[in-house]
Amino acid sequence: MQQTVQTIIDDLSQVIFGKQQQIKLALTCLFSQGHLLIEDLPGMGKTTLSHALAAVLGLSYQRVQFTSDLLPSDILGSSIFNANEHKFTFHKGPIFSQVVLADEINRAGPKTQSALLEAMEENQVTMDGDKHALPTPFFVIATQNPLYQSGTYPLPESQLDRFFMRISLGFPPKEAERKLILGQHNRDYTHLPVRIDTQQLIEIQNKVTAVMLSEPVVDYILALVSATRNNSQFANALSPRASIAVGKAAKAWAFIDGRDFVTPDDVQTIFASVTEHRLGLQHDVSSQQIKQLINTVDVPL
Repeated sequence: MQQTVQTIIDDLSQVIFGKQQQIKLALTCLFSQGHLLIEDLPGMGKTTLSHALAAVLGLSYQRVQFTSDLLPSDILGSSIFNANEHKFTFHKGPIFSQVVLADEINRAGPKTQSALLEAMEENQVTMDGDKHALPTPFFVIATQNPLYQSGTYPLPESQLDRFFMRISLGFPPKEAERKLILGQHNRDYTHLPVRIDTQQLIEIQNKVTAVMLSEPVVDYILALVSATRNNSQFANALSPRASIAVGKAAKAWAFIDGRDFVTPDDVQTIFASVTEHRLGLQHDVSSQQIKQLINTVDVPL
């Protein structure tokens, strides 16, 4: 299974050049059964990575382009009157896919953004009093433009907290960008082979759950979380949900690295991606603050 995971990383690296760390973080999120937020400037490969992830994992996929006039029913679906049967029939929206790409999610209004909350938290949609289960596995991958750009609406804290992890691709390395300019690349995700099926993905998720999290590492996570609750530089302190997410992400990172136990290094590697959006930090200011926070807590031997 470890070889399969490495093959998936190698395949995705053929589409997204020079970003193996971000690819591993994205897989960490999906293997942890979380939802992923990718924030960056337009044209950095956010949508391409989302397409490619769904392709290699062999999951059903729908893309929703979020705009200012998008309605909740455009995502969830709607009930339409059937004249022949004299009753309303629910027609499922694009949310009923295993992978849903919410592209430029912060260009839609708050009402439409909130339509995703129940789906992301409870894996179901309630319409006209009826509950409709979403497929398993179910992942939301949302892309977001920087908030200083025109036509964007900030995601409320309650919705940000539903995202297990936030990553940023950033600018590519110089040599990778050279290949892009010269056309020496293949960003066509449709050529990627399917490496695992749904059952194998669920098996990976179960193995991630079984990765050992020792008491000293748990204490280390608790110390990091506690440090955010006694630090005025953070707009929000980390909640117990964030603590759980850090533990899950550290397990998934250890699994991807081929280990069945978590080390403090695993926690440090994933900590910023799991917590910075919950702390109210932006990418351009968060790195140093997170490093300072980690340095204030003793690392277990």
